[in-house]
Amino acid sequence: MNNTQETEQNKMGVLPIGKLIITMSLPMMISMLVQALYNIVDSVFVSKIGEEALRAVSLAFPIQALMIATATGTGVGINSLVSKSLGEKNWDKANKASNNAVFVEFCSFLVFILVGLFVSKPFFASQTQNLQVQEYGVIYLTICCCFSIGIFMQITFERLLQATGKTFYTMFTQGIGAIVNLILDPILIFGYLGFPKMGIAGAATATVIGQMVAGALAIFFQFHYNKELHISLKGFRPDGGIIANIYKVGAPSVVMQAIGSVMTYGLNMILGAFDMAQTAFGVYFKLQSFIFMPVFGLNNGVIPIIAYNYGAKNKKRVVEAIKVAAIYAVSIMTFGILVMQLFPDKLLGLFEADSTLLGVGIPALRIISTSFLFAGYCIVVGSAFQALGNGIYSMIVSIARQLVVLLPVAYLLSLSGKVELIWLSFPIAELMSVAMTTFFLIRMNKTIISKL
Repeated sequence: MNNTQETEQNKMGVLPIGKLIITMSLPMMISMLVQALYNIVDSVFVSKIGEEALRAVSLAFPIQALMIATATGTGVGINSLVSKSLGEKNWDKANKASNNAVFVEFCSFLVFILVGLFVSKPFFASQTQNLQVQEYGVIYLTICCCFSIGIFMQITFERLLQATGKTFYTMFTQGIGAIVNLILDPILIFGYLGFPKMGIAGAATATVIGQMVAGALAIFFQFHYNKELHISLKGFRPDGGIIANIYKVGAPSVVMQAIGSVMTYGLNMILGAFDMAQTAFGVYFKLQSFIFMPVFGLNNGVIPIIAYNYGAKNKKRVVEAIKVAAIYAVSIMTFGILVMQLFPDKLLGLFEADSTLLGVGIPALRIISTSFLFAGYCIVVGSAFQALGNGIYSMIVSIARQLVVLLPVAYLLSLSGKVELIWLSFPIAELMSVAMTTFFLIRMNKTIISKL
C-alpha cells in the first residue's frame, strides 16, 4: 500500500511546476467557472421575480459567505495537513486527519442549522426596513442554512481528493452540482413541468439540492477512487491534537474569509442610505465571482503542491510554485479588469437593470475592478502562507484590508453623499494589502523558505 501511495504522490514532487499547476488546478478552475456561472444565472432568474427578491439574495450573501468560509477555511487546514502528512510518508496521520475532517465539518453544519432558525430574521431587519425584502430574505436564508449538509460534505471530500492529487474528480462534483442547480432554478422558481411555483423558496431549494448532489458525488469518488486515504467512522473518537492541527492552518483561513462577510454586511449598512446601491453591490459580487472563482480554483490546486514540497523540503519547487501561480492569477485578473471596464452596461443588463440601477452600477463595476490586478497577487501569496503552515499572515492582511481600511474609508467617503466615491475604498484597501503581503512574503522567505 505504501508503494501505491508513493507513486500517486510522486507527480507533486517531480512533474514540472507549470504543467503540474495546470494539471492540478485546471479541473477545479473549470468547475468553479461553472459555479460562478451558476451564481450569475441564479441571480438572473431571481431578478425576474423582482428587484426586492434580487436585493434579498444580495443581502443574504454575508451569511452564505460565512457558511462557505467555515467549510472552505476548514478545508484549507484539512488539505494542508493531509498533503503534508503524505509528503512526509506518514500514512497513519493522513488517515486520522481525514476521519477527523469529516467530523469537524459535520459539526459546522449543525451550527448553521441554528443560524438559519434563529439569526435570519434579525439579520435582515438590521439591513433594511423594506418588509418585502425581509420576507424574501428570511425564506431564502433559512432554507440555505438548514439544509447546508451538502456544501459541507462536498467541500470536505473534495479537499481529500485534492490532497492526493485527484483534482479531476472535483471538476465533476462542482460542475454537476452547479448544473443541477441551474436546471432546477427556473423549474422551481416559476413552476415549470408540473412543479409548484415556489418563487424565492424555489431558488433556495435548487441551491441546496445542487449542493447535496455535489456532496454525494464527492463521497462516492472518495470511497471508490481515493484509495490512498481510508475513512471509517467505526469506533471513531475525535482526536484533539489532529483537530488542533487542522485549525492551526484552517482557523486563520476561516477568519480571513469570514471577515469578508463582516465587510459585506458593514458595507450594506453604509449603502442602505443610497437608492439601489445595495442591489448594485450585490450584482457586483455575483459578477466578480466569475473572475475570482478561477483564481480560487488555481489556489486549491497550488496549496497541496506547496504543502507537499514543503513537507519534502524541496525549496526550489516551493518557490517556483508560488511564482508561477502568481503569474497565472494576475493574468486572469487582467482579463477581469478589461471585461468590467468595457462592458459594465451589458453585464448589468443581465439582471433586468433599469436606468437607476445602471446609473449606480456602471461606476461601481469600473471603479472596484481596478483593484483586481493587485488582488490576484495577494490571493496566491496568501495561499502560500497557509500551505507553509503560517496562515496567520493571511488573516492579518485580510483584517487590515477589509476592516481597518476598506470599511472606515467607505464610511468616510459616504459622508460626501456621493455613492460613487464609496467604491474607491476597494482599490485603496487593495494597495495596502499589496504592501503588507509583500512584507510578510519577504519575512517568510527569510525564516522558512530559505532554510528548507
